[in-house]
Amino acid sequence: MDNMQAILDDITAKVTAMPDKGKVATYIPQLACVDPDQFGICVALPDGTVFSAGDAHTLFSIQSISKVFTTTMALGKLGDAIWKRVGREPSGDPFNSVVQLEMENGKPRNPFINAGAITVVDAIMMGHLPKETIAEILEFVRFIADDNTIAIDEKVAQSELLTGDRNASLAHFMASYGHFKNPVDYVLGAYFHHCSIAMTCEQLAKAALFLVSDGVNLSTGARVVSEQRARRINSLMMMCGHYDGSGEFAFRVGLPGKSGVGGGIMAVAPGKASISVWSPGLDRVGNSHLGTIALEMLTQRTGWSVFGH
Repeated sequence: MDNMQAILDDITAKVTAMPDKGKVATYIPQLACVDPDQFGICVALPDGTVFSAGDAHTLFSIQSISKVFTTTMALGKLGDAIWKRVGREPSGDPFNSVVQLEMENGKPRNPFINAGAITVVDAIMMGHLPKETIAEILEFVRFIADDNTIAIDEKVAQSELLTGDRNASLAHFMASYGHFKNPVDYVLGAYFHHCSIAMTCEQLAKAALFLVSDGVNLSTGARVVSEQRARRINSLMMMCGHYDGSGEFAFRVGLPGKSGVGGGIMAVAPGKASISVWSPGLDRVGNSHLGTIALEMLTQRTGWSVFGH
């Protein structure tokens, strides 16, 4: 891919010139003060070769992208038993909706909406304290990204704790059905912290490499999950990775991906590359506005859509 750098430079020039950059998330105060004019993109090839452009080395809050990592951990610890507690279907509702939970007896639709991700945290805690669970999640992310400098942004974590009433209500509602095995406050503490992991585009693209090559990060030689499990995680990202914008993302970009309200998107072109983009301004459903446009341009230029050329 000799011209990848030129492609990324061109995409970066085009999207940063666009007047509409979306709107930053305001309901988490620490995210509300992020400069919306930033844009970064990174492509990591299976051998670990990295191409990047723009603000690809600026740390940002990965937010819901972290749900891919906790879901991967839950599959490792519990196997398919996790699906007794959380579904695998798109929700069609906003990521923090309580409506569906009431209709479906407290079982979340998928692990990538907030209620599902909170349930996943309860599943992986296994009686441990929040700080132990947070440390375990962070250790896993550092392992898959092959980078021990990755850390949690404590300011964002505190900001989430102070404004997390909706998430707390989701958790207590599910607990009222007897679904939780750990204290709700413990689960929420671990959940808010894993959403507050800060990474760069380059770190995030490297962290997704195991999903490019059937569960193995070829650049480090580490098998993270089985081949079948890697494919299932990719299928979940394709169907549910962008909340109620998942269908639109599949239509436009054609790659499994996961977004976060910090403005990041992590995407996987199976067998080809992992990609991460970051631009803090969001569209109406909470996905990075410029990030989505950039990924659409990239798949058009590379032919990487999983739906063929």
